[in-house]
Amino acid sequence: MPPLVLSRPLCPLPQGFRVAGVHCGVKPGTEKRDLALYVSDSPAASAGVFTTNLVNGAPVKLSRRRVGRATTRAVVMNSGNSNACTGERGLADAETMTAGVANLLGCAADDVLVCSTGVIGRFLPLDRIAAGLPTVHAALATSEQALDDAARAIMTTDTFPKVATRLVSLPGGEVRVTGVCKGAAMIAPNMATMLAVLLTDARMTPSQADAAVRQAVGQSFNCISVDGHMSTSDTVLLLANGASGVEATTASDHVALQTAIDEVAAELARLIIADGEGADHEITIDITGLRTRDEAFRIAKSIAESPLVKTAIHGADPNWGRIISAAGYAGVPLVDANMTLHVNGFELYRDGAPLPFDTKAVSASLRDNRQVQIDLKFDLGDASIRFWTCDLTAEYVRLNADYTT
Repeated sequence: MPPLVLSRPLCPLPQGFRVAGVHCGVKPGTEKRDLALYVSDSPAASAGVFTTNLVNGAPVKLSRRRVGRATTRAVVMNSGNSNACTGERGLADAETMTAGVANLLGCAADDVLVCSTGVIGRFLPLDRIAAGLPTVHAALATSEQALDDAARAIMTTDTFPKVATRLVSLPGGEVRVTGVCKGAAMIAPNMATMLAVLLTDARMTPSQADAAVRQAVGQSFNCISVDGHMSTSDTVLLLANGASGVEATTASDHVALQTAIDEVAAELARLIIADGEGADHEITIDITGLRTRDEAFRIAKSIAESPLVKTAIHGADPNWGRIISAAGYAGVPLVDANMTLHVNGFELYRDGAPLPFDTKAVSASLRDNRQVQIDLKFDLGDASIRFWTCDLTAEYVRLNADYTT
């Protein structure tokens, strides 16, 4: 199958934000960008959702303490080193990074958030980062190129930068939501090796921002899985600086703004799946007819993380029993007769019994289409979920076997 080619228009920034991405040497032996800075020219309300892994990096610990204020000014991010499992020195290094940015911006260090991604268990080359901070600060701009540079500077094994944007018309005027993320592997719900920054020029309080980002993450970044491996560094941040002068004042306004944030997050999450390491199929799993959303989530996650399901799709093998089996061990009370399965529109299993189907036609559908659709319907209730994953290939194994060597 040919490699994925994405149409990726560069996205303008919301008002009052400037960004940059430069090379400072965190990734030795390359000229790849590895230091990014996202700055609000005025104080912004901030909120964040972080990895639930009990082993988490110093940047997660520090940023988790600092979100939720109305005075946030910046996020500094590096790739190539996650600053995780680095003890007290790692925390001190993260604080030094934010203090350096604060000094350049003339703000309090507590108003700067930090994210790092890359290899675990290695100390940051802090001298290189410190030397790079004035360079990335001097490069801050509002241009499309600056946004692209900033997106590239947080990439690790990603093959393309990930940017999404929405423009919302409210009675008071227009507001924009723009998001940037990275991620291609070590991706699992709640969350995974991914970093994301969502920026908006809408006027929001920290509590509004918190509610908005949690809803968005719940149906986007927490509904994707590449390999089921939860990382130490996952962070999704939302900054709202109010530079547009526009705020949501009615229920319909709030719905419109939330929808824009949800859509940006969902688009970024799907770009992560599209860039899954070595993947050549993107898989959408729709689970319907469960008693609760949690039941639907558990079944979707079980299917998405099954190596047998993922390898069958990679090999264009319509071995639907692997899907049904994965649903059966998800820990949800059910029986065979509760399930009906369609794959790429082909009905393969109905009410607990197999159906005759054209094996060659289903196999060709899997082989010839990058997009794969799994629809598993139950008759137990009205709850549903949509979940995204990708196939498992030999290239994924090669990339991760050679990651540090």
